[in-house]
Amino acid sequence: MATSMHQDSKVRCGWVTGDLLYLAYHDAEWGVPEWDDRALFEKLMLDSFQAGLSWLTILRKREGFRRAFRGFEPERIARFGPDDVARLMADSGIVRNRAKIEATIAGARAWLELMAADGGFAPFIWRFVDGAPRRNRWPSLAAVPAATPESQAMAKALRARGFRFVGPTTCYAFMQAVGMVNDHVVTCFRHAELD
Repeated sequence: MATSMHQDSKVRCGWVTGDLLYLAYHDAEWGVPEWDDRALFEKLMLDSFQAGLSWLTILRKREGFRRAFRGFEPERIARFGPDDVARLMADSGIVRNRAKIEATIAGARAWLELMAADGGFAPFIWRFVDGAPRRNRWPSLAAVPAATPESQAMAKALRARGFRFVGPTTCYAFMQAVGMVNDHVVTCFRHAELD
């Protein structure tokens, strides 16, 4: 299904359900270019947690994740130790997956190293699209790729820096979410707004 219509009769991307949280996320956040280093870190970690799950599951637990991971402040997460992992494994407000929790701690440490070496996470991430959003014109959801050469390159570069759970598909979902690509289908009202 290429597009979806809801109570306000706006045409949206077909992945959006009638869930109000999902509608708000699609309409206000998804695909909006993000340049803040910490916000990009949070989004990448949430996309890593999403692997194998629906985004709505993560979205519903986002506030729980923010609380549990101390506002996704990498400087704080980087200091997490075994007691923190145990605390997180007992927290029903998040997805309790030890490998993903440990990957988030490793990701915070990698983020700090990258910030020190490269002077910013945003410039490092945005270089995969030459510093500007790619304006795609997909006629339907079926046309949208799950990964691209750019997301493959990003995944490889992030893994080389110590990030985990950042395969090409996760990286492409991240690129879509943070507006590195405009992947709203052309019939979606947000496509033109972000173009």
